Amino acid sequence: MTENLEYFKVFYHTARLGSVTKAANELAISQPAVSQSLKQLEKSLGVPLFQRAAKGVRLTAEGQLLFAYVEKGYEQIMLGVEKLRQMQNLELGEVHIGASDMTLQFYLLPYLEAFHEQYPHIKVVVTNAPTPETLRLLRSGKIDFGVVSRPFVQPEDILATEVREIEDVFVAGRRFTSYKNKMLDLKALEGLPMIFLEKNTSTRSYMDEYLAQKGIALQPEFELATSGMIVQFALRNLGVGCVVRDFAAEYLESGLLFELRFNTMIPKRSFCVVQSRKSTLSAAARKLLDLMVPWGG
Repeated sequence: MTENLEYFKVFYHTARLGSVTKAANELAISQPAVSQSLKQLEKSLGVPLFQRAAKGVRLTAEGQLLFAYVEKGYEQIMLGVEKLRQMQNLELGEVHIGASDMTLQFYLLPYLEAFHEQYPHIKVVVTNAPTPETLRLLRSGKIDFGVVSRPFVQPEDILATEVREIEDVFVAGRRFTSYKNKMLDLKALEGLPMIFLEKNTSTRSYMDEYLAQKGIALQPEFELATSGMIVQFALRNLGVGCVVRDFAAEYLESGLLFELRFNTMIPKRSFCVVQSRKSTLSAAARKLLDLMVPWGG
């Protein structure tokens, strides 16, 4: 009965306009083609849908009943097509991103600002989470892509593109000025009160593994949820903070904090944009990703 939805399209326009001629003009087909479609629909339904009128045609009682339903369905389809067009033209849509405080503040934020200025009708939802949680959200399809920091275990179904280098440093305030401008051995950290991130972060995992390779085991006095709070604790002389340099840059430049120097260079790491190899991105998500990673992704 519904094997040819084109019949219902012809029926909708004819009923709405009350004229076979007007329907043919609207659909850009011939009047005989309109008449034939209506006859086929009436034949398949087994009822007359139109009767001739002084000017054009009018619906029968059966036609009026059918039109009440077809009208809603057809207009919903057209609305859906229009919404899809708007989405493809970046006039409508959503982008879901996963990012930590660090990657959001020191990489993602300027791109979000530029994207919003260019496409103000696209809603951007950022889920703030550490790297392991961002990867879980990506693999479960709850975000379009994420911005994370190394190290992390990269599954085969995840594509990671390095986008910015970062550097981990140890910073301290005036209470620890005796260590300023000295070349220290990393072992010296074992005798200092330490302030670290919590263990469920890539930054903490990286530093724990690196120090363990050097035979150094630390028991931090403070384990905090954010790097910004680590800096605040260091400013109050509560210990030596381990952070990515960006978080402490302002205070290092002003002299309120200083950076401990070591005879061993701590290897740098990177921010990465991660996306699923299995998922297809929306037009909006692809546009933002191309803005962030124009050379790939």
